[in-house]
Amino acid sequence: MAKPYRAWWGVRASNAWMRAVIRAGLPMWTFRVLTVPGRRTGRAIHTPLALFEQHGRRYLIASYGTVNWVRNLRAAQGKATLRHGRHIETVTAVELPTDQAAELFRASLASGPPHVPKPIVALYRRFFVLPYLDVDTDSSPQQFLDNAHTHPVFEIVSA
Repeated sequence: MAKPYRAWWGVRASNAWMRAVIRAGLPMWTFRVLTVPGRRTGRAIHTPLALFEQHGRRYLIASYGTVNWVRNLRAAQGKATLRHGRHIETVTAVELPTDQAAELFRASLASGPPHVPKPIVALYRRFFVLPYLDVDTDSSPQQFLDNAHTHPVFEIVSA
Protein backbone atom coordinates (compact mmCIF):
# COMPACT_ATOMS: atom_id res chain seq x y z
CA MET A 1 0.00 0.00 0.00
CA ALA A 2 1.27 3.44 -0.89
CA LYS A 3 2.01 5.88 1.88
CA PRO A 4 -0.26 8.94 2.20
CA TYR A 5 1.16 12.15 0.78
CA ARG A 6 2.25 14.84 3.22
CA ALA A 7 4.01 17.99 2.07
CA TRP A 8 7.10 18.25 4.29
CA TRP A 9 9.22 21.41 4.61
CA GLY A 10 11.37 20.50 1.57
CA VAL A 11 8.30 20.22 -0.67
CA ARG A 12 6.93 23.52 0.61
CA ALA A 13 10.28 25.22 -0.03
CA SER A 14 10.49 23.68 -3.52
CA ASN A 15 6.92 24.80 -4.30
CA ALA A 16 7.73 28.36 -3.19
CA TRP A 17 10.80 28.38 -5.43
CA MET A 18 8.82 26.94 -8.38
CA ARG A 19 6.03 29.52 -7.92
CA ALA A 20 8.60 32.32 -8.03
CA VAL A 21 10.35 30.94 -11.13
CA ILE A 22 7.09 30.34 -13.01
CA ARG A 23 5.66 33.75 -12.06
CA ALA A 24 8.88 35.36 -13.29
CA GLY A 25 8.25 33.72 -16.66
CA LEU A 26 11.43 31.65 -16.72
CA PRO A 27 11.17 28.52 -18.85
CA MET A 28 10.00 25.58 -16.74
CA TRP A 29 8.82 23.15 -19.43
CA THR A 30 5.02 22.81 -19.05
CA PHE A 31 4.83 23.83 -15.39
CA ARG A 32 2.25 26.47 -14.50
CA VAL A 33 0.90 27.99 -11.30
CA LEU A 34 -2.68 26.86 -10.71
CA THR A 35 -4.67 29.45 -8.77
CA VAL A 36 -7.96 28.39 -7.25
CA PRO A 37 -9.98 29.75 -4.30
CA GLY A 38 -9.53 27.82 -1.08
CA ARG A 39 -12.60 25.75 -0.31
CA ARG A 40 -12.80 26.99 3.29
CA THR A 41 -11.32 30.49 3.26
CA GLY A 42 -11.96 31.57 -0.33
CA ARG A 43 -8.38 32.92 -0.33
CA ALA A 44 -6.45 32.33 -3.57
CA ILE A 45 -4.24 29.24 -3.34
CA HIS A 46 -1.28 29.05 -5.75
CA THR A 47 0.11 25.61 -6.59
CA PRO A 48 2.85 24.85 -9.14
CA LEU A 49 1.83 21.87 -11.31
CA ALA A 50 2.91 20.22 -14.53
CA LEU A 51 0.46 20.25 -17.41
CA PHE A 52 0.42 17.00 -19.35
CA GLU A 53 -0.32 17.15 -23.04
CA GLN A 54 -1.71 14.34 -25.14
CA HIS A 55 -3.37 14.50 -28.56
CA GLY A 56 -3.48 18.30 -28.45
CA ARG A 57 -5.28 18.40 -25.09
CA ARG A 58 -3.97 19.48 -21.70
CA TYR A 59 -4.46 17.71 -18.38
CA LEU A 60 -3.74 18.09 -14.69
CA ILE A 61 -3.01 14.73 -13.08
CA ALA A 62 -3.19 14.24 -9.32
CA SER A 63 -0.17 11.96 -8.93
CA TYR A 64 -0.28 12.38 -5.15
CA GLY A 65 -3.97 11.55 -4.87
CA THR A 66 -6.83 13.71 -3.70
CA VAL A 67 -4.68 16.49 -2.24
CA ASN A 68 -5.73 20.06 -1.40
CA TRP A 69 -5.47 21.48 -4.92
CA VAL A 70 -7.86 18.73 -6.10
CA ARG A 71 -10.36 19.41 -3.31
CA ASN A 72 -10.18 23.17 -3.94
CA LEU A 73 -10.62 22.72 -7.70
CA ARG A 74 -13.66 20.51 -7.15
CA ALA A 75 -15.16 23.03 -4.70
CA ALA A 76 -14.61 25.82 -7.27
CA GLN A 77 -16.43 23.68 -9.88
CA GLY A 78 -13.26 23.57 -11.97
CA LYS A 79 -12.88 27.35 -12.30
CA ALA A 80 -9.24 28.40 -11.98
CA THR A 81 -6.37 30.24 -13.61
CA LEU A 82 -3.05 29.01 -14.95
CA ARG A 83 -0.10 31.36 -14.92
CA HIS A 84 3.30 31.48 -16.56
CA GLY A 85 5.03 34.82 -16.26
CA ARG A 86 2.61 37.61 -17.11
CA HIS A 87 0.36 35.27 -19.09
CA ILE A 88 -2.69 34.33 -17.02
CA GLU A 89 -5.22 31.99 -18.58
CA THR A 90 -8.70 31.52 -17.13
CA VAL A 91 -9.63 27.86 -17.43
CA THR A 92 -12.21 25.28 -16.50
CA ALA A 93 -10.91 21.92 -15.32
CA VAL A 94 -13.26 19.06 -16.14
CA GLU A 95 -12.75 15.89 -14.10
CA LEU A 96 -12.56 12.85 -16.35
CA PRO A 97 -14.35 9.53 -15.79
CA THR A 98 -12.15 6.85 -14.23
CA ASP A 99 -11.61 4.85 -17.43
CA GLN A 100 -10.21 7.89 -19.26
CA ALA A 101 -8.34 9.03 -16.14
CA ALA A 102 -6.63 5.63 -15.79
CA GLU A 103 -5.37 5.77 -19.37
CA LEU A 104 -3.91 9.26 -18.95
CA PHE A 105 -2.55 8.48 -15.48
CA ARG A 106 -0.66 5.51 -16.93
CA ALA A 107 0.70 7.52 -19.88
CA SER A 108 1.83 10.37 -17.62
CA LEU A 109 3.62 8.03 -15.25
CA ALA A 110 5.47 6.42 -18.15
CA SER A 111 6.50 9.66 -19.87
CA GLY A 112 6.63 12.29 -17.14
CA PRO A 113 5.93 15.96 -17.84
CA PRO A 114 6.45 16.94 -21.49
CA HIS A 115 9.89 18.20 -22.51
CA VAL A 116 11.51 17.43 -19.13
CA PRO A 117 14.78 15.53 -19.67
CA LYS A 118 14.38 11.77 -19.13
CA PRO A 119 17.05 11.48 -16.36
CA ILE A 120 15.25 14.15 -14.31
CA VAL A 121 11.90 12.40 -14.86
CA ALA A 122 13.37 9.04 -13.83
CA LEU A 123 14.88 10.37 -10.59
CA TYR A 124 11.82 12.39 -9.65
CA ARG A 125 9.49 9.48 -10.41
CA ARG A 126 11.63 7.01 -8.41
CA PHE A 127 12.05 9.10 -5.26
CA PHE A 128 9.12 11.52 -5.21
CA VAL A 129 6.19 9.88 -7.03
CA LEU A 130 6.33 6.08 -6.88
CA PRO A 131 6.39 5.88 -3.04
CA TYR A 132 2.90 7.44 -3.04
CA LEU A 133 1.38 5.11 -5.63
CA ASP A 134 0.07 1.55 -5.64
CA VAL A 135 1.12 1.24 -9.30
CA ASP A 136 4.29 1.72 -11.31
CA THR A 137 5.18 1.82 -14.97
CA ASP A 138 4.85 -1.99 -15.28
CA SER A 139 1.40 -2.24 -13.68
CA SER A 140 -1.55 -3.60 -15.63
CA PRO A 141 -4.29 -1.40 -17.11
CA GLN A 142 -6.68 -2.87 -14.50
CA GLN A 143 -4.40 -1.73 -11.66
CA PHE A 144 -4.40 1.79 -13.10
CA LEU A 145 -8.18 1.66 -13.40
CA ASP A 146 -8.43 0.63 -9.73
CA ASN A 147 -6.16 3.55 -8.73
CA ALA A 148 -7.87 6.15 -10.93
CA HIS A 149 -10.51 6.61 -8.21
CA THR A 150 -7.90 8.11 -5.90
CA HIS A 151 -5.79 9.89 -8.54
CA PRO A 152 -8.16 12.16 -10.46
CA VAL A 153 -7.34 13.64 -13.86
CA PHE A 154 -8.72 16.98 -15.07
CA GLU A 155 -8.88 18.13 -18.68
CA ILE A 156 -8.07 21.82 -19.02
CA VAL A 157 -10.51 23.78 -21.16
CA SER A 158 -9.91 27.47 -21.87
CA ALA A 159 -12.77 29.56 -20.53
